[in-house]
Amino acid sequence: MGQQALGVAAVAAWLSLLAVGALAVRKRWNGQREWSRKLVHIGTGAVVPIAWAFGISQAIAVPAAGTITMLAALNHRIRVIPAIEDVDRHSYGTIAYGASITALLWLYWPQQPAAVAAGVLVMALGDGLAGLLGPLVPSFSWSVLQQRKSLVGTGAMAAASLLVLMALRAVSLTLGLPAPPAEALLAIAASAVVLEQCAVVGLDNFTVPLAVGWLWSTLAI
Repeated sequence: MGQQALGVAAVAAWLSLLAVGALAVRKRWNGQREWSRKLVHIGTGAVVPIAWAFGISQAIAVPAAGTITMLAALNHRIRVIPAIEDVDRHSYGTIAYGASITALLWLYWPQQPAAVAAGVLVMALGDGLAGLLGPLVPSFSWSVLQQRKSLVGTGAMAAASLLVLMALRAVSLTLGLPAPPAEALLAIAASAVVLEQCAVVGLDNFTVPLAVGWLWSTLAI
C-alpha cells in the first residue's frame, strides 16, 4: 500500500474512531449533549496533521473534505449520527467547519500546509476548549448577538490559539517552511478570538479558520 493510501486509511480510521467515541460519550453522559459534539470538533483537527504527515495530495484531500462536509449537512438534516448534531441550539457549525477545511485545502494545500493546519487547529482546540470550559467554570459573562460568551471560555480560546500558533511556527521553522514572525502570532490569535465572539448559528466555524489561515499565509516570511 502506497503512502497516499495509508494516509487516506489513517484519516478514515481516525474519523471512524471519533464517531464511535461521540456515540459512547453521548450514551454515557446523555445530559451533556454538547460534549459529544465537542469531541468530534476537537478531534477533527487532527485530520490535517495526519494528511500533512502522509503527504496526501490536494486531488485527494479537497474532494474528501467536500464529501465529508456534504455528509455533515445530510446528518444535520436527518440525524444519522445524532451525537454530532443533537444540541440545544440551532447551529450550522459542523457544516461550516467542514466547508472551511475544504476551502483551506483548496486555497493553500499542499504549498502551505501550516496555513491550513493553523486555521483548522485554532478552531478545533481553541473554540473546542472554549465551548467545553466556558459553561463548566463559572466566570464573568456577556452576550454577543444573543450568544453567551464568558471570560473563561474566551481565555481558553486565546491561550489555545496562541499555543497552537507557536507550536506550528516551531514545526515550520524546523522543516524549513515560511512562518509568521513571533510577534505576529499575537495578532493572529487576537483576530481568532474576536471572530469567535460572533458565533451566530456557528458562523465562527467558517470565519475563524479562513481568517487564521489567510493571516498565516500572508504574514509568513
